[in-house]
Amino acid sequence: MNEYNERNISPFRRKIFKMVSVGVIDDLVNKMYDIISTTALIVNLIAAFLNTYEYIRTNFGDILADIETVTVAFFAIDYFLRIYTAKCLYPNVSEVKAILKYMFSFSGIVDILSFLPYYIPIFFPAGAAVFRMFRVVRILRLFRINAYYDSLNVIAEVISRKRQQLLSSVFIIVVLMLASSLCMYSIENQAQPHVFQNAFSGIWWAASTLLTVGYGDIYPITPLGKTIGILITFLGVGMVAIPTGIISAGFVEQYSRLQKIGSKNEEDVHFIKIKLKKSDKWVGMSIKDLGLPNEIIIAVIQRDNGTIIPTGNVRLLEGDKLILCAESLKNEKPIYLKEFILKGHHPWIGIKIKELDISRQTFIVMVKRKGKTLIPKGDLTLIGNDTVILYSKVQEQIFEDEETND
Repeated sequence: MNEYNERNISPFRRKIFKMVSVGVIDDLVNKMYDIISTTALIVNLIAAFLNTYEYIRTNFGDILADIETVTVAFFAIDYFLRIYTAKCLYPNVSEVKAILKYMFSFSGIVDILSFLPYYIPIFFPAGAAVFRMFRVVRILRLFRINAYYDSLNVIAEVISRKRQQLLSSVFIIVVLMLASSLCMYSIENQAQPHVFQNAFSGIWWAASTLLTVGYGDIYPITPLGKTIGILITFLGVGMVAIPTGIISAGFVEQYSRLQKIGSKNEEDVHFIKIKLKKSDKWVGMSIKDLGLPNEIIIAVIQRDNGTIIPTGNVRLLEGDKLILCAESLKNEKPIYLKEFILKGHHPWIGIKIKELDISRQTFIVMVKRKGKTLIPKGDLTLIGNDTVILYSKVQEQIFEDEETND
């Protein structure tokens, strides 16, 4: 069971964690840090693109170098702050495991490659050109903007929901690509021994033919090779259409779902508010790992005095207040519930639930005792002042059972 002990994490570290967490804007400092982080990244990327122009590099090279120095230093500080607060991100593991888990996560790898290639050439000048290539990875930090825009979150949500179908389609494309390469090698090797030297030499031709309309540098010249090439081209159009169709259908499905939920009035949607306690299994878990049904969404997360956008990577903490949204019952068979308190000499007091004389069409769904909700197991003994909630398939039956036992 996931547990989260806030006493093991200092308030200062939690404050730093909230500051570096994207999307937590309940405080001016947190909001300003997000603005500075985003601005530093955008300015760094603009400087990198401008540095490719010879005129600008010749006349403003020193300014661009200073911009890169400052922004990369900020990326380095941001990375070490995230290492310092890794325990807040992964509260259910040890300090060392939390740090390693962050460092080897996708986000951690992107963060370290955002600044490390800039400093490595100082110690290894010979590999400066290679290390400079890794600086391109810092552009992936832009994906953190997803925390602010639901439209961008839809992309990640669709890919996550359709990952199995997408992996299947990619597997089919790879198999077809290998088969096409081997087939074309068998046909064209004798006619073009320097072009189709082996089975893998046709991979480039297969990829360009299946995924586009052919690059033109490698192509079959024999009649049979041309015929097979035409068939493979037609197959390629169909194969590429599969993942495209999956993603398109996923977008339509996701937007329809969001629009359906957003357009409902109060009578069509039910909102419930729950507060996470230390013993709750959701504490320490990220939203994407909760396994919620499609019909239920977390609309809002209230933490301390602020509101957090419930993206998939947000990790729930003890004390969080969740606003859950689900479609209300409509055109369904009615559910009849009755709530009453056991007082006085009620015959149910002191009796186990399994021993109660209740109609087969009626059963106890919940017992509330001193502010706590108890699961109505058969061995649970009812006591005075318990609040009992009954369910019945027949509305009249529920009142008859209560009157019989009063």
